[in-house]
Amino acid sequence: MLKKIRHALLQKREHPYPNFEDMPLHAEESDPIDVLFAQRLTAVAGHFIYCEDEVALIEGLLLLAEQEKLRRMYAWEPSIQQLLDRYEFPFFRTEKDFAEAEAGITACEALIARSGSVLISNGNAAGRRLTIYPHVHVVVAYASQLVMDIKDGLDFVQQRYGENLPSLISVISGPSRTADIEKTLVLGAHGPKKLYVFLLEDRLG
Repeated sequence: MLKKIRHALLQKREHPYPNFEDMPLHAEESDPIDVLFAQRLTAVAGHFIYCEDEVALIEGLLLLAEQEKLRRMYAWEPSIQQLLDRYEFPFFRTEKDFAEAEAGITACEALIARSGSVLISNGNAAGRRLTIYPHVHVVVAYASQLVMDIKDGLDFVQQRYGENLPSLISVISGPSRTADIEKTLVLGAHGPKKLYVFLLEDRLG
């Protein structure tokens, strides 16, 4: 056996893939980036809602609250609070009675189209708890935050924070899940059971 290995190593052969390092890691995507994100998010049990303006966003949130019977929706980021206040959307802005929270409304750092994921950090007022404690996580994002890959999303974070990077940067791909118990998939085992992403066209877009 060792002789055969030695003989094979001594044989000079041309590299079977000479341009391997120059080959793209992923196949080129033909769908627009927003359509691709919606498809991939849905594939991991997330929910995608497109909003052409802020009024459509508020209408979507009201419909969601009605469908899911949500009465305690929390939002801690000033930008989200200002948006909701403009249309008098009811929400909780402090941590009072947070143990009873039913939904958390947050912004995000970026949307990763290739995997249908949401890139978040604790670099804002929402921190970490608002994205993992309530059973329903609602993300309000803008079309300009759509990127193809995680590396592009991390570039967004780097540009935003510079040397003061957040201590937590996380990628959310649909509701939390586990199959540890008898290999049965369970959603919401250690985090939100449902993830909704509302994609809003940028104000100047």
